[in-house]
Amino acid sequence: MTASEPGTVRPGGRTARVRDAVREATLAELSGRGYQGLTVEGVAARSGVHKTTVYRRWGSADGLIADALGIAAAEPWPIPDTGTLAGDLRALARLVVAGFADPVEGPIARAFVLAAAQSGDAARSLHAFFARRHEQSAVIVGRAVERGEVPADTDAAEVVRLAVAPLYYRLFITGEPVDEKAADRAAASAEAAARAGVLSAAPDS
Repeated sequence: MTASEPGTVRPGGRTARVRDAVREATLAELSGRGYQGLTVEGVAARSGVHKTTVYRRWGSADGLIADALGIAAAEPWPIPDTGTLAGDLRALARLVVAGFADPVEGPIARAFVLAAAQSGDAARSLHAFFARRHEQSAVIVGRAVERGEVPADTDAAEVVRLAVAPLYYRLFITGEPVDEKAADRAAASAEAAARAGVLSAAPDS
């Protein structure tokens, strides 16, 4: 059985308890051992769920990753509402920085990104996760359009990408420090580009 698709409603009762236990075990194994060390057997042992059940429902390490990211994608994201596009993007970028700095959440987030670099299936699951995050954060740009801060055809997803992409570049490519100053600079660049109208969603002429 393949992993549940992102956005699937979480079932109740024993099924929910099993899924929660397996998810928590998957996150612990992935952050502690990395993608290469993530196995169905390891997750089964850590979760207390019989490995035949894990194999039947999740199938493989990639299935476990897909389900964990699917659950995360369906959960609410604290989208900022500061009253300005500049403030919202700054808060959003700082939220990313804080997430990677968190002693529990940070290693898990890093592990997902590194897993995506090693597995096409994991990469597709991470892509779906970020697509959902872009959908959730599009409201930031929608509000900015209503306030007249940016053109009506501004690509909301592109604005969010530009506000956080430099942070991921520092984290996973150059290894440079990632702090609130870096977050603020990335957010300011995204806001300036959006105001200038260079992040249009309209097709090129």
